[in-house]
Amino acid sequence: MIKLLFALIATHTLLFASFSGTIIDYKTNKPIRKAMISDSKITVKSDENGSFSINSKEKNYHIKAYGYRPYSFTQDLNNTTISIEPINIKALYLTFWGANIYSKTTAKILKIIEETQINAIVVDVKNEYGSTSYRTSFKQANSYGAYEKRTIGNIKNFMKLMKSKGIYTIARVVVFKDELQASNNEDYAIKKTDGSIWRNHDNMAWVDPFDKRSHRYTVAIAEDAAARGFDEINFDYIRFPAKRWLKLSKKNTQENRIKAIEDFLRLARNKLRKYGVFISVDTYGNVCWEKGDSGIGQKIESLSKYSDYISPMLYPSGFASGSFGLDAPSEEPYIVIYRSIKNVQDRINPQRIRPWLQYFKDYAHTRKHYRKFEVNEQMRASRDINTSGWMMWSPSSKYHLEYFKPKK
Repeated sequence: MIKLLFALIATHTLLFASFSGTIIDYKTNKPIRKAMISDSKITVKSDENGSFSINSKEKNYHIKAYGYRPYSFTQDLNNTTISIEPINIKALYLTFWGANIYSKTTAKILKIIEETQINAIVVDVKNEYGSTSYRTSFKQANSYGAYEKRTIGNIKNFMKLMKSKGIYTIARVVVFKDELQASNNEDYAIKKTDGSIWRNHDNMAWVDPFDKRSHRYTVAIAEDAAARGFDEINFDYIRFPAKRWLKLSKKNTQENRIKAIEDFLRLARNKLRKYGVFISVDTYGNVCWEKGDSGIGQKIESLSKYSDYISPMLYPSGFASGSFGLDAPSEEPYIVIYRSIKNVQDRINPQRIRPWLQYFKDYAHTRKHYRKFEVNEQMRASRDINTSGWMMWSPSSKYHLEYFKPKK
């Protein structure tokens, strides 16, 4: 009986060994509190001294902390000190059609990264139509022809090039706006009241955010991107359409909408945990000012439960005349960015906010071109309010090297 008891204890110890360590800042050697340490199933956080202990039978671990690069390691020893690198993300969006190591668009962005403060790129992995920029391992999407318009012929070589230059890579994955998925799965496509598939102004269909099949589909593509080595998965169109009188599988209430978006993010977090990637979500800029969900299922409080970063699209042109007490908000880009983030700092730490900034002509007010001054004012506001960085949106991915400060 005693031998059996010892055998059971030994087996339990082997299966669930406790691994401990301390996490510190690579540059300052100071401990990092509330860093997240994960295996594939569980996550623990470091204490005030940067110390942690995780009970796991696994060998692979991942560390995430806001404002730092993700870090993955295999460790068998206790009392290990691990240093991770701080990073303030300064990212340029690389369009679906320009994402290719042989394209002029990519070449120009790489030159900007080499000569300026830019240190990250946002790459379309799944766009609004539902196409993937490379051939993923997800058979269902491939059977719909999602890869047929791919621009990245060899994702391994693409990622190898980015990693060799120390570039932080963000995979943009469009969620519920998906013509390919909806047209091939009419039973859970969003429909008009007459039962026909609804399409928005650019003739694209959406899948029903209430239907868990739509969740699993997009998360599978996000998983593939994580497995390829992306540092972060950025979910866009993670919302309901801003349209009334559509036919959905559940009653279209605020409570139900918020729960559906949370369910998607919970699934994504659980599936992506084993890769150690950050999760960010894109929102309308007015999420920083609305108390409700704006009719689309987005609230700062709910989105932040299962994601790491919130990325509001704080384009000054996107705010109506009269916002911030301004006739033309696009004339005051600093005020728009700074005040929007300050307005939510009681709900979320600004370090967990990484806004999308405007790099295109004003379309709503004075029609002015956004040049170096306007671009730099947005970046300055993001820095002054202590965000984790920013992402720059140019629909064409055309940027001016001289707009960005040189590296120091």
